[in-house]
Parts: sequence; structure tokens; C-alpha cells
Amino acid sequence: MIVVGITGSVGTGKSTVAKMLKECGAEVIDADHLAHEAIQPRQPAWRCIIKTFGRTILKADGSIDRLALGQRVFRDAKARRRLERIIHPDVIRRTKARLSQWRRQGRVRVAVLDVPLLVEAGMHKLVDRLVVVTAPAAIQRQRLKARGWSEPEIRRRIAAQWKLSAKVALADVVIDNAAGLLETQRQVKDLWNTQLVGQDD
Repeated sequence: MIVVGITGSVGTGKSTVAKMLKECGAEVIDADHLAHEAIQPRQPAWRCIIKTFGRTILKADGSIDRLALGQRVFRDAKARRRLERIIHPDVIRRTKARLSQWRRQGRVRVAVLDVPLLVEAGMHKLVDRLVVVTAPAAIQRQRLKARGWSEPEIRRRIAAQWKLSAKVALADVVIDNAAGLLETQRQVKDLWNTQLVGQDD
């Protein structure tokens, strides 16, 4: 089984590339989904978050208000790092467990980790191929504004991640997601056919 890590910066199109690889036949582990599982009520991470940030970030049903928590931590670098120290180990543990399960079953040829903070969290050590998805800053901002993000929020989110150039320097493969979906798909299929299919042990 080959493990492929997909990362980039916010708005570059990581999940688009992960989805294309899934359409090629890969199985995808979505770190955002695992993080959502980790903070469900009564989970260890949920308890740690409440202990760290207080009960004001809870909804009426006891679940964590992810929007309120996100707004809080992206305005405070120390708070963001505290949250990452809670969530990242849980996400890494869940990822390793899923990969181990797939290896035991022997049915998955290509596993894709769709992880925004793959390098920042040290999860790139789990992968055989590091794929970095890029797009010009202007396109990034255009996409994020289309999601309804304000300019200050965009700046904070981009600043919270490694510079894209630093990730590109570590990449095994760079996919340029600036010229439209068809061109991105061409690059993904090339990656699949030349580096992934038939390459697993």
C-alpha cells in the first residue's frame, strides 16, 4: 500500500485533488473529518478543549461550536497552538489506526491523507509520497472570499500555516491547481499512472 499525503495552503485545492485521486481508486482519510470525530461530546479531546477554553464554546446540545472556537483560536496564536496540541495527537492516532487496518486487510493499494497541516503536524512522516497543491495567492484569496471569508480572516488563516514555498521544497510532487479543473485532473492522472499504480509493495 502506498500512502500519499496531500497538503498545500488554505484555498489551493487540496480536497479537490484528494477527491480526484479517490475517483482514480484511492481510499481517502480526511483529517478534518477525523478532527470532527475527535471533538464529539465525551471524547477525550472534547474534555480537554472544554478544560482549556471553557464551556462558552459549547452549543446547547453539548457539542463544540467549531465556528466560535475557530474564530477564537485564529485570533490568538497561543490559543491555536494549545488547540493543535489537543487535536493533532488524536488525529494522528486515528490515522495510524485506519492505515494499520487497511494494511491488515490488504485491499487498499493507495491511501490518501487529506491533511491541511500535514507538514506542520509532522504527519508527512507517515507518507510515501508528499503531494503539495499550489495556486497563486490571488486565486487563493478569490476562492476564500467566495466562501464568505473576510480579508482579515483570510490573512490569519494563511499566516497560521507554513509558507507554501516551504512545503513545495519538501514535496515529491507539486500539482498546480491554477489553470482549471481539467488541467488539474490531467496532473492527477499522470501522478496516478506514473507513480502510484503498480508501485505498491
